[in-house]
Amino acid sequence: MDIDLVLAPVDGSDQSERAAEYAIAVAERYDADLHLLFVIDERLHREIDSGDVSATAVAEEHRAFIERIQAEFRDAHDGVFETSSATAFSETRLMQTPGSVVLDVAEELDADFIVVPREDGSEDAVGRAAFYVIEYASQPVLTV
Repeated sequence: MDIDLVLAPVDGSDQSERAAEYAIAVAERYDADLHLLFVIDERLHREIDSGDVSATAVAEEHRAFIERIQAEFRDAHDGVFETSSATAFSETRLMQTPGSVVLDVAEELDADFIVVPREDGSEDAVGRAAFYVIEYASQPVLTV
């Protein structure tokens, strides 16, 4: 199998951190680069808009999460580590879901492998996306 880029959609949850660790292992094994996609959940977006949650606090949590994963990646492998973020819903595009966002980014980046967290009954955007990604991805998918 030829893998140049591993995509790991995350949301800052414990299960997404675990999935990122698996993504690092896959990247190391195949001498691939890693792209961490931070998926912003609709509920979180609403809480930020309403002022119930501080956007600054969320940004700091996301930054700390990404820095931890980047440090683990650097310790394990010398490939390229990149990040981006995407909103897991759209008020104007009915078909934009967490799963479709992950697959759109995978296609845009030309990712060769996707590692997505999955937890039964998950309310998190990335956890809900796992089944969609498994079903519709053109790349190999590992769920953890």
